[in-house]
Amino acid sequence: MFDQLQKAFWKALTPDLLVDTPAAPAEPTDGLSADIVAALGGVDNLKSQQPLALTRVRVVLRDLSGLDQQALSAAGVAGVMPLAGGVVHLITGLRP
Repeated sequence: MFDQLQKAFWKALTPDLLVDTPAAPAEPTDGLSADIVAALGGVDNLKSQQPLALTRVRVVLRDLSGLDQQALSAAGVAGVMPLAGGVVHLITGLRP
């Protein structure tokens, strides 16, 4: 019961969150532009990607050294947050 109330509470606070979906193999056509994929080290460097909200995407990279933050900025990514385990959060803004 408490878990359901907690989920409802957070959903009310963050209405832009998308339903949790399992991470899927990354493809350049799955919402990331070719420029963003290239700045992440190419398709071969992407393990998975998952939209977190209307403005954010979480990607898992095989090798963080392939990440080019300047190229991501040039591709229109407003913010990049690398985390442990090759996880990178991208603030992409609203995409058309």
